[in-house]
Amino acid sequence: MNNATRLFHYVSYLQYPLLLIGLYYCYKPLLFSKASLFVDYNKALTFIGLAISFATLQDTTKTQNKLSKRIWENPKYARIFLIYLSLLILFIVGFGMYGLFVSRNSNVQELSFGTIIFGIGLIGLLKSAVEMAEHHGKINSK
Repeated sequence: MNNATRLFHYVSYLQYPLLLIGLYYCYKPLLFSKASLFVDYNKALTFIGLAISFATLQDTTKTQNKLSKRIWENPKYARIFLIYLSLLILFIVGFGMYGLFVSRNSNVQELSFGTIIFGIGLIGLLKSAVEMAEHHGKINSK
């Protein structure tokens, strides 16, 4: 592993504290006060989106578990997952843009920024997923 790859690998571990912070904001309205529900969920989406972004810095030449290996080594499953992830990203970013620019509902507007950040994190995940599919799965062989 060269120095840059190793650096990115270590930086990718920042995903775990960011994910914990995001989970804290998910549960905060349930455990304490629901007065700031949408503010807390916006923060949760922001931190989870950042966590996903940091997770994409990991080495895509290695699979993490047997389920990942089964998905990426089968071109059919890999295509299905990539299509699903693409549609999910389209919906999430579209919802965020709608909330930011069109909606007059203050709750939707409150969630829009976090939703866009979450979608951007998923775009990074899609890039990593394409790399995993190309490296592990012979997706281009058909």
